[in-house]
Amino acid sequence: MPKIALYVCPQTRCSSLSMAMDAFALANSLSGRAEFELQRFSLDGQAVDLGFARVQVDGDLSLATAADCLLLPATGSAIDSTLSANAALLPWLAQRPPSQQLASLCSSAFLLAAAGLLDGRRATTHWALAGQFRRRFPQVDLQIEQLLCHDGNLLSSGGAQAGLDLCLYLIGQQAGAELARQVANALVFDSQRGSQARYAPLLPSQAVQDSQLATLLQWMQRHQGEAIDLKRLADQASCSPRTLLRRFKAGTGLTPNDYLQRLRISSAQQALLSPANSLEQIAAQVGYADRATFAKLFKQLCGETPGTFRRRMRQAP
Repeated sequence: MPKIALYVCPQTRCSSLSMAMDAFALANSLSGRAEFELQRFSLDGQAVDLGFARVQVDGDLSLATAADCLLLPATGSAIDSTLSANAALLPWLAQRPPSQQLASLCSSAFLLAAAGLLDGRRATTHWALAGQFRRRFPQVDLQIEQLLCHDGNLLSSGGAQAGLDLCLYLIGQQAGAELARQVANALVFDSQRGSQARYAPLLPSQAVQDSQLATLLQWMQRHQGEAIDLKRLADQASCSPRTLLRRFKAGTGLTPNDYLQRLRISSAQQALLSPANSLEQIAAQVGYADRATFAKLFKQLCGETPGTFRRRMRQAP
């Protein structure tokens, strides 16, 4: 029977901890026998105050050493304070038994990376933390579009509910795919959810501070269906192409072409909500000469085809 030890610290998100506990407990219940032994641990073995709940634990780091799998629930988006408060955990993680599985949910991937465990390895985290993660840990192969990454004995999951994808994956590994399916059904959870890219916004969410660039972005919004190249954009902004590239990247984090494609696909998502618009019509409307090019880029940016997106939106309440 695999022993799973869940780490609890003051930054632990209660929802992430309880979701993981519930998934494995439900697996035990549906199986009719104890498939997993669950334990909670903290740095010092003392109960942890999570603000509105005080969580009892079963022991300290010495308890976790004997576990088959260490699971780190999400720790929120205050990365600096989380890394500082859990500094004592990092060297311990790096020295744990090499055969032990280690899994992070959402933002706790930062703890694994700070311990040096993800260098040269594939990993994921919440899509909104991608930029910060890449700046801090450029040596990690971050696959932010993935809901779940498994590289050797290291596992990581994307934002929020993707933690349940990881728990179901572990249940399937240890107790079989059928039990994992039963747990997903009992939780009314679709385990075939595709890419995390489906949930990330296509365009930068922050307002652009450069007023001239903001004016150019508004112009691109109005003319997105037309043929637009770098020279035309530079002429519109009354600057050289090189200057525009520099200012555009600084203001949006994207190149002009990347921004244009995301702008077009974002408009296409809105158009797909109407059943009256065919894919060919939508492709032409947002600036693509053929449906195939449009569909390929849509899937690349959104993690699903235009048709799948449309069907999913029709099923939404």
